[in-house]
Amino acid sequence: MNSLEFAWPLCFLLLPLPWVYRRWLPPAQTRSAALHVTFMDRLQSIRPLAGESTVPGRRWPLLLVWLLLVLAAARPQLLGEALPAATSGRDMMLAVDLSGSMEFRDMQLDGQEVNRLTLVKALLGDFIERRRGDRIGLVLFGSQAYVQAPLTHDREAVAQWLDESFIGLAGRETAIGDAIGLAIKRLQAEPAASRVLILISDGANTAGSVSPLRAARLAAEHGIRIFTIGIGADVTAPPGALSFGLQTDPSIELDEQSLRQIAELTGGEYFRARNGDDMQAIYQRLDQLEPALRPGRPDRQTTPLYPWPLGLALLLSLGLSAGVVQRSRAHV
Repeated sequence: MNSLEFAWPLCFLLLPLPWVYRRWLPPAQTRSAALHVTFMDRLQSIRPLAGESTVPGRRWPLLLVWLLLVLAAARPQLLGEALPAATSGRDMMLAVDLSGSMEFRDMQLDGQEVNRLTLVKALLGDFIERRRGDRIGLVLFGSQAYVQAPLTHDREAVAQWLDESFIGLAGRETAIGDAIGLAIKRLQAEPAASRVLILISDGANTAGSVSPLRAARLAAEHGIRIFTIGIGADVTAPPGALSFGLQTDPSIELDEQSLRQIAELTGGEYFRARNGDDMQAIYQRLDQLEPALRPGRPDRQTTPLYPWPLGLALLLSLGLSAGVVQRSRAHV
């Protein structure tokens, strides 16, 4: 359904400008010497024409011109039918680890201690929302891997399916190779200009039938770039145990070497997330490496209407000018 709107409605604040100008600014002062006219008595004897400035109604055409100019400046436009969704030609699969180690509570979110999956959900959801124009898919993996969301422009649905996932949904182990292979299967048949897989895991490959490095080589053959993110805090010492040399390594199961090799084989990049700030910085870096389609294209077809009031103001101004010239000639 068509509707009328103004692109710059604040321009209507200029409407009282002529009144403010007339009300507050002092009249112009003429400092030049007065001209002595020898036939002034004859000029004063001429009767004013009908419609001279003594008639207050002469101001209304000028006010109408000003109103039309302000109306044109506000850029009225007619909104039409919705345009097709703009696309950037990129297909992006997200592979998220749901193995048992993702419940380890070594992450901070808004000042509270949370497990790794909770942090991934919170920050990855914001990342998905920013991927305007991309088709997003979601692979969840544990002991097995499966497609939770096929490639789609419905980013809200993908974020919702991610939020509904839970640890152990796909088993307690980690099948990284199977997750990569499943993502390849979904991406290789798509004629996208750019195909990307973002793999998030906190462990090593302990399940599945496909080697992660073999799957990475297959992804490279199909032109699929893989960005890997390893999650896990640094080595910490429990309270009161520092003097005894007792330390815990929350990331002892993280296979950084394999994740780095997967990224290098496919032309991607490996990132390490030790906390929430690291995760946020990683997602911002991914936005730079694989930029999404930026806003700028209107969501609905627009028909500009400003030429009409602008043209009418021009015609009315020409008419008023012609009237002034005609009156001046009549006085001569």
